[in-house]
Amino acid sequence: MPQWIIDQPGTLTFEPVTALDVRIVAGRLAVLASDGPPSLEVTEIDSPPLLVEQDDEGRLTVAYKDLTWDGVLGWLRHGRRSTTLTLTVPKECPVRAGVISASAVVAGFEKRTNVKSVSGEIVLDGLSGDTEAETVSGPVESRGLTGDFRFTSVAGELTVAGGTPRRLRANTMSGRITADLELPPTGHVTLHSVSGHIMVRLPKDADTDVALRSTSGHLNTAFSGLNGTSRPGTRSLSGRLGGGMASLSATTITADVTLLRRDQ
Repeated sequence: MPQWIIDQPGTLTFEPVTALDVRIVAGRLAVLASDGPPSLEVTEIDSPPLLVEQDDEGRLTVAYKDLTWDGVLGWLRHGRRSTTLTLTVPKECPVRAGVISASAVVAGFEKRTNVKSVSGEIVLDGLSGDTEAETVSGPVESRGLTGDFRFTSVAGELTVAGGTPRRLRANTMSGRITADLELPPTGHVTLHSVSGHIMVRLPKDADTDVALRSTSGHLNTAFSGLNGTSRPGTRSLSGRLGGGMASLSATTITADVTLLRRDQ
């Protein structure tokens, strides 16, 4: 099994890659889908070195030896460990990317993508496969989402721009959720936050069943035809927009929920 120890800037190319697992602490990470040869470019690195391995089945791992996938969200070690690297692998390659405080961009993949972050900012661009993002306080931005997406965070914010998800599920404690969506006929969106505000924007001609609920937060909508109820312990706005082919559910405990209309 080929192995490399990376302790200085440089570039590596690999045999065909069937899956990627990358884990870093601080710095910047880019994981990009490409039709060219799989490669790793390191432009900055502090000690300790990164360990790179590719097994006989083509699975590529780029990580610190003591930073496991399961240990990303519980990382407590001190030290800078800053590195800047770019990885290019095929678009059909499953990807796992874990960071502590580093920023990361993952773009163009069609299969399963998993990302974890403690406080680093994550950008997911043009992903069409199943995607899962888990953070402690790190924000996640998704652009051009067309697959299934699951987001879980304690205090991290989620922003979905230009999304057409089949399924979108987001759950936060205090993080804000902002989503600009155009739902396909079978699209299903479920958003939940304890104290973080939720704001969703849909096209004016959306065909969606809507259910907005909050224990004590305010509910606001730019769409007519939704029915509001209020009783001790719960407030709700619900109804059908257009033909009601898709579904949208947004629930908070103390935060507001706002449904906006996109007229163009």
